[in-house]
Amino acid sequence: MRFGRTLLSFIGLTVMLSSGELWLRHGLAAQKSRIVFASLRFDNYEIYVMDADGGNRENLSNHPSDDKDPDWSPDGTKIAFISRRTGDYQIYVMDADGKNPIRLTDGPRLKQDLDWSPDGGKIAFTVRSDHIPIIRGEGQVPHIPPPHIAVMDADGNNRVRLVDQASEPSWSPDGGEILFVSKRDANHDILMIGADGQGLERVTHGWGGHNPSYSPDGQRIACQGAHEGFKHIYVVGADGKNRQRLTHNREHHSHPTWSPDGGAIAYVVSKDLFFEDATIHLMTADGKYIKQLSKGRNVTDEQPDFSPVGLAVSPTSKTATIWGRLKVVTYSHSLDSK
Repeated sequence: MRFGRTLLSFIGLTVMLSSGELWLRHGLAAQKSRIVFASLRFDNYEIYVMDADGGNRENLSNHPSDDKDPDWSPDGTKIAFISRRTGDYQIYVMDADGKNPIRLTDGPRLKQDLDWSPDGGKIAFTVRSDHIPIIRGEGQVPHIPPPHIAVMDADGNNRVRLVDQASEPSWSPDGGEILFVSKRDANHDILMIGADGQGLERVTHGWGGHNPSYSPDGQRIACQGAHEGFKHIYVVGADGKNRQRLTHNREHHSHPTWSPDGGAIAYVVSKDLFFEDATIHLMTADGKYIKQLSKGRNVTDEQPDFSPVGLAVSPTSKTATIWGRLKVVTYSHSLDSK
């Protein structure tokens, strides 16, 4: 009798331990959300898209020039990205199937870190210095001006310089504020400014922070920070409090992005500090279950972004409750194994 109970417990534990993967694979797939990302698989970067479980990978850009930094429009019909098709990186927009690319910007400066406003009307981006550094005097170290964040209409018109000494913009879900990264003191920290350029506030204080991303409900911020020489994914409250490190292995992690329901975070992992041979991973929003989505030798996958299309994870509350109970057990196992 005791043997039967032990066997039954083992079978139950096996089901529970696999439930986290089932949720990431099937729960997210039920939302009909896809992940767009930049991939260096041959001689140049291309824009790819894949299902939330890593399947059905497709090259959207198919161009010999580097195409990077993709970002979905809020309605899921367009993708903004940067490309070197004219020699310098410029901002383009294409249909969600990769058709009809249109250039939105010009000029010699590097544009990157794209983020579409929640209402779809504007795009925020980082403008970095010219490729040729400024020499102030003979024998002096070249001075490269700090980056700034600009905002323009989604058709490329009405460009406005929003804030100096700033990069990596991320709109709040209500469109009222923009997170950004700035090195105004000794460390890179996350700050926030109103979409009108007013009301500058500091979010993090002294511990750094890169690649900030608001959760869909606006209550949390996922970002990249440093710990014991490695880059890790953190989540903090929107007020900068209650910081929690989600990744724990001795690799480098970057570019977190939330799923439409806020239940998962996609991000990039690499053993290399410069993120060569990087892959995209997916984890539950508390970091307690992780799944690798992309694989490949001598392949760099980076800059993931979820499409905004989202449906309910399950059709009935009973199923959701069962998943929730199973996930608790799965999380505990995952923490013990790290």
